[in-house]
Amino acid sequence: MKISHNKLRNTGILFELLVRAITSDTLEGKDSPAVDIIKKHFVKSELSKEYRLYETLFKKIQLTEAKAEMVLNVLLESSKKLDKKVLNKAKYNLVKEIKEHYNLDEFFKTKLPNYKYQASFYNLMELYNSDQSNPKDIIANKYTLLEHLTAKPNKIQEDTLIKEYSELDKDVRMLSYKIVSEKFNEKYSDLNDNQKIILREYINSVDNTPKLKEFYNKKLNEIKSQIVELNKKTKNEASKIKINEVTNLMLEVKKNDKVKTENVIDLLQFCDLLEELKNVNG
Repeated sequence: MKISHNKLRNTGILFELLVRAITSDTLEGKDSPAVDIIKKHFVKSELSKEYRLYETLFKKIQLTEAKAEMVLNVLLESSKKLDKKVLNKAKYNLVKEIKEHYNLDEFFKTKLPNYKYQASFYNLMELYNSDQSNPKDIIANKYTLLEHLTAKPNKIQEDTLIKEYSELDKDVRMLSYKIVSEKFNEKYSDLNDNQKIILREYINSVDNTPKLKEFYNKKLNEIKSQIVELNKKTKNEASKIKINEVTNLMLEVKKNDKVKTENVIDLLQFCDLLEELKNVNG
């Protein structure tokens, strides 16, 4: 039986594209629906079990041929234990939800460095879990993956963002500033240290936990206190009044509310005001 790669059913590709969607949305300063999609579909689910097979495969590099063969066989055997009926339904629901928030054509335009190997692993799992498999296809896909697993450093095409991401516990921290560090530094190179800390904390806390709110309120009060003190030294009375009005707008996020993008943007602007006051007052 001839197996054709289907990117709409490739768990590894779908997960990586969602991670990149989070990165893209975050850098554009908007809430990312991909965060909730990942938490909903990839935590303690059949999809998360299959994704771990992809994740394990792409963590293993520079192996001997014998070890590479063993790793691949173990992963393929593990794939047989997955509930295919549940998995198929989960993939259908996942793609359906992605389609509700993203244009699928645009979503799949992103180029992934490991696409070729992910496609081969998908094909190989499908072949191993099929009653009628094609030996020629098995050999071709297996050869591609063994080539990847045994590749020397200069032949490995690394994607730094995804590599760093894969080393984290995905169930606890879906995204960290390490994922977007390169793009972050390019896009926000003119931010001061305070602003970078704030933005990184926000990106890092994708599940909007109470910890993020605690950080936000603490940082807000810290900046507010500094602004108030520096404003006492401001000689221009009109400016002093305006700054006082601004500090009155610096309110903590309430107990039952979440930290929104607008809150973070405000905090970044308050940092600008603080820096401006520091410069004016020496």
